[in-house]
Amino acid sequence: MAEFTLRSYQEEVVERALKRENIIIWLPTGGGKTRAAVYVAKKHLETTANAKVMVLVNKVHLVDQHYNKEFNPHLGDSYKLANVSGESEEKDFFGKVVKDKDVIICTAQILYNALFNEEETKHVELSDITLLIIDECHHTNKESAYNKLMRCYVEKKLKGERPLPQILGLTASPGTGGARILENAVKHVLQICANLDSAIVSTKNYVPELKEKVPKPVKTFDIVEKRQADPFGDHLKWMMQLIHDFMNLPPDVKLRECGTQEYEADVVILEHRGVKENNRLLAQCALHLREYNDALLINDTLRMMDAYHSLEEYYNMKLTTAFDGTDFFLLGLFQENQVELRKLATNTLFENPKMGKLESTLLRQFSPSVQSRGILFCKTRKSTHCLNDWVLKNSALKSAGIQAAILTGAGNGMTYMTQNEQADTIRNFRNGTLNLLISTSVAEEGLDIPECNLVVRYGLLTNEIAQQQASGRARASNSQYSVVAQAGGREVRREKMNEYLEELTGQAIAEVQKMNQREFQRKITELQTEAIITSKALENRNTEKRSHYTASNIQLLCRSCFKSVASGSDIKLLDNTHFVNINPEFKKHYKVGGQLTLEKNFEDWEPGCTISCSNGQCNKKWGFQVKYKKVVVLPNMAIKNFALQVTPGERMIVKKWKDVPFTVEDFSFEEYCQEYLGDFLD
Repeated sequence: MAEFTLRSYQEEVVERALKRENIIIWLPTGGGKTRAAVYVAKKHLETTANAKVMVLVNKVHLVDQHYNKEFNPHLGDSYKLANVSGESEEKDFFGKVVKDKDVIICTAQILYNALFNEEETKHVELSDITLLIIDECHHTNKESAYNKLMRCYVEKKLKGERPLPQILGLTASPGTGGARILENAVKHVLQICANLDSAIVSTKNYVPELKEKVPKPVKTFDIVEKRQADPFGDHLKWMMQLIHDFMNLPPDVKLRECGTQEYEADVVILEHRGVKENNRLLAQCALHLREYNDALLINDTLRMMDAYHSLEEYYNMKLTTAFDGTDFFLLGLFQENQVELRKLATNTLFENPKMGKLESTLLRQFSPSVQSRGILFCKTRKSTHCLNDWVLKNSALKSAGIQAAILTGAGNGMTYMTQNEQADTIRNFRNGTLNLLISTSVAEEGLDIPECNLVVRYGLLTNEIAQQQASGRARASNSQYSVVAQAGGREVRREKMNEYLEELTGQAIAEVQKMNQREFQRKITELQTEAIITSKALENRNTEKRSHYTASNIQLLCRSCFKSVASGSDIKLLDNTHFVNINPEFKKHYKVGGQLTLEKNFEDWEPGCTISCSNGQCNKKWGFQVKYKKVVVLPNMAIKNFALQVTPGERMIVKKWKDVPFTVEDFSFEEYCQEYLGDFLD
């Protein structure tokens, strides 16, 4: 077993955990929180009869990372470890894994599911665990898996049920929860403590050592003046005005300024209104306006051609979906202006000055003679691809030796990375094959990314937690942290506000730490009791909401053409994951597209082809087929692609199936086979 010791500040923050107290360790990114947790786990295993340590993470890739980098190297020789995620087979007999192993590293959702699974090989009790380590524990709020899990813990604690595991939370940034005054920030920190049933600890005696280990980067605001003229953006706004005139906006609708997040929020509401009022003209125009607004936002941050390509890509997909006069107008408008838009987008006289400032910021740090490593943070996956393309085509950046790659969240679809692609990118960044990551927020926390000389935040409006996490990546000596933004813009104001909120977080934690034990426990118990009561009330309200309508009385309408295509009673919940339509008649309403491929393998099902509306030229995407137990092919429906007709005069839209106002029954394979596959089975 690899021996290891802790730094003095780490020894200080684990002191109470070694006395079996529930604590949250608050240390900055790079301060060695995980190493401290391994140390606590080791001592716990050595001194506790029938010890069972569980390490919870909130992202799949962190399961293997914590196992390979920290826990297995230090504990693997003496103890039995397991790493379990939604992608590993062990999840299917998780209860047995927990019984057989000493240390289990898994996602919070897997443990939460196991608490309610009645199958013996899958079931786990909280009392089976003696030490529960929660990584990035500031996410223990609202309806996160962490918080739902800890509510089970707190409920047992308040009822006096024992034994319960010791809790060890890890965080670099609890944040203020949106609070801007000290009193409310203190309430937020207390709420996090209550959710985790833990006190929060930080170093008091070894601050200089911590600062030496995790130096703060030199921060610069790289400010650029607004471009003098923007004919491309002006032309987009003129086209948007034509759409406003065409759609004959209702008198009570007031849209805010084009090219802002506020305008986007307005047109989202407008599209919902169009669907609910059976006004397809309003709904479709709103969808197209959102694309134009997106192009304006891209134009403000990236190249004009990036904005143009975004629109062009959207309309290329729409060419086969002209359903009525509204579609013909919207498609025609773009086609009539396409040549002019492209011409304006290629005029270098009016290129986005932020790109030039971003170039000079990178060149300040990178050169062929200096070994640098940096992360460029931007808002969207689309932005990462555009910026990567810009870097590849930029001769000055190429001459400076910049070797860039994209890093985005793992998932399914063209714009996501696979787990393996993520791992390869980080490996190449570590060994120096790459020296610049162009990343979304995925690189802010958790991922094992080596220390950087440069962190650039570009076109971002985020909270103080994200800002602290990003800043913590720049921890090489004499590192730089740059904010590239327009003079007087919202990014600068938000960055300044976040600096204040970061200080406020520290003050709030200090206030909580000053409380005497009795007062602290009283407040924590009050908050916990209140949270359980609120949670129960919410649960009852949701149950009532789900039974508000009878499933058979609800009609599902295509979100685009408004055709009624299914009844609520046709929908069943398969494996607690897929909402499938079991009615064979549903086939006549959709057409089958290309094969969907997923990186993961699943126990009982595999993905089939995509499905879309077959009504005329609608082509609205609805979801994909799932092949279940190699026998049954069922359409898996994404509720966001449908509207619900709840009464003859009332429609509603929901983003997620959990919000539908009727009960969806579980899918029964046996009943389905008997009803629909009887002849086949005979």
